Amino acid sequence: MVASNSHFLVYIEVIILLSYFSLPGLNLLGLASPVVRGNDIDRQALLHFKSKIIGDQLKVMESWNSSIHFCHWHGVTCGRRHQRVTKLELEYLKLTGSLSPYIGNLSFLREFSLAGNNFYNQIPREIDRLRRLEILILTNNSISGEIPSNLSGCFKLTEVEIEGNQLTGEIPTFLGLLSNLKYLSFAYNSLRGSIPPSLGNLSSLETLALTRNSLSGIIPEALKQLTDLSYFSIDDNAISGTVPVAMFNLSNIIIFSIGGNKIQGTLPSDLAITMPYVNFFSVRENQISGKIPVSISNASNLNILQFEGNRLDGDVPSLEKLDKLFAILLDANHLGHGGEGDLHFLCTLVNNTC
Repeated sequence: MVASNSHFLVYIEVIILLSYFSLPGLNLLGLASPVVRGNDIDRQALLHFKSKIIGDQLKVMESWNSSIHFCHWHGVTCGRRHQRVTKLELEYLKLTGSLSPYIGNLSFLREFSLAGNNFYNQIPREIDRLRRLEILILTNNSISGEIPSNLSGCFKLTEVEIEGNQLTGEIPTFLGLLSNLKYLSFAYNSLRGSIPPSLGNLSSLETLALTRNSLSGIIPEALKQLTDLSYFSIDDNAISGTVPVAMFNLSNIIIFSIGGNKIQGTLPSDLAITMPYVNFFSVRENQISGKIPVSISNASNLNILQFEGNRLDGDVPSLEKLDKLFAILLDANHLGHGGEGDLHFLCTLVNNTC
């Protein structure tokens, strides 16, 4: 019995000695040098992210230190099971800096939001390693460069908001592969080229916002497939051609805004019937001709109606049923016949003083 105990003690001493020297590949009884754990990878990635921040007026990053577990750092949320970072939300905190490529190491990240700061330079290509990412919000920063061509690797994305930046280049065709997308906004950037028809494959898309870029070309016919679309805005670009007739049949539309382009054609007679929920309708400053559809009289949810700056003619329909309407813009057209009755429609407005 004594001999057996003696051999056991010698065995333990050998293991401890070998562990002390950390021999490569040694992992006896788990006593060799430990491998880097996933949550330590996350901690290191966050520290690299912090190192790229050169301005922190509100000192929010001071909590990012070794005295506090990184899961409790400002803006960081971890999953309960593995203590891995699932959310990084640092919105409107007056942060200045660039985006660290190490962000790609946060492999459990689902939500990434830096809206309303002053992050600059390009979106790192390593972002495609975030295979669990669902929400990407970089709105109102100073991010430049092109939309990363490998963003398609983030195939779980449901929301992409990068409006109010300095993005250049074209809208990538691959975005049509992100089949879970519900919200897509690149408004207020400097994107050029045309709207890719592949966006018509985004069958779950509810919002498409491309306002104020330098886009040209036409509205793709394929967008008629976006039957869940409720918000469509391509204002202030250089888009030409006509609106595909089937676009006016998107019955879930609430916001339809195509003003400030070079769009031609006429408006369908059943406009308010096929878009029963529309409350903001704008075709301002285009080259739309023909008459204002009489059916607009039944658009009971309308708040704002913008027809100004086109080539519309004829009479303005009655507006008496539009009790939610508070703004209608009609100037710079060819409406009316030059007679006293041209403004009769004003008397049909709710709360009129005729």
